[in-house]
Amino acid sequence: MRVSRFLLVVTFITAFSLLYVYQQAEIFRMAYVGQKKQTTYDDLLDKNSILRYNIESNASLVNIGSKISGDTGFQMPDSYRFISLVPGKKGVQPPGANTESLFSRVFGVKRQAEAKTIP
Repeated sequence: MRVSRFLLVVTFITAFSLLYVYQQAEIFRMAYVGQKKQTTYDDLLDKNSILRYNIESNASLVNIGSKISGDTGFQMPDSYRFISLVPGKKGVQPPGANTESLFSRVFGVKRQAEAKTIP
């Protein structure tokens, strides 16, 4: 009986060891698969950002203006400058010549449109 019990214990330990080694091998295999998927995801993300940059640069006002006009002298200003002109009774006047009444200042609605370029 001692030999049969010894063989049973050795078989049990061997089976347990094989299962443990298989489990560890599967853990490493799954880690490599996950790492490969992450690398593929990063590559696709980089390609996406490159394509977005290309779309934004092709859709910029500078690029569209050069394609429409055919003139390469089209430039966007480096800084934004806003000039507001106030329509009045005498026509369009500069902002210093404001002749609005107190009532129109309090209850008047002021609108201003601003445009910014896509970098």
